[in-house]
Amino acid sequence: MSMSFEQYMRDMVQPMRDELTKVGFIELRTAEEVEEKLPTAKGTALVVVNSVCGCAAGQCRPGVRQSLEAEATPDHLFTVFAGQDKEATAKAREYFAPYPPSSPSIALMKDGELVHFIERHSVENRSAEEISAELTAAYERFCR
Repeated sequence: MSMSFEQYMRDMVQPMRDELTKVGFIELRTAEEVEEKLPTAKGTALVVVNSVCGCAAGQCRPGVRQSLEAEATPDHLFTVFAGQDKEATAKAREYFAPYPPSSPSIALMKDGELVHFIERHSVENRSAEEISAELTAAYERFCR
């Protein structure tokens, strides 16, 4: 039996998806799901644009998970997966203007509006602890 490329990729990225869903993130897999959730999320929402790259594995996802141990945290946790759920990712990125598309990236939204954004270039050269500290400071400012 041969495995399709799509099935192979789904199987390969599932552990990367699980890293966030196991701590409470809701995956938005379609553009419709993004459109239903992001603009209507009352309070604060953290949106992680997940990816398969090394900086997502070594810095982004661990930093995000660590940040959720803070006293103040977002009301909602969402994730889209770049390169996998392409339409959902493209739709989510519409809410991140004026920032250009990058993955991984992290958006903090309040009542449907972007209030803080961490681009890939601010992920790839920083530690998980530094990313967590930046997010924790943003939570203190916007999630109280």
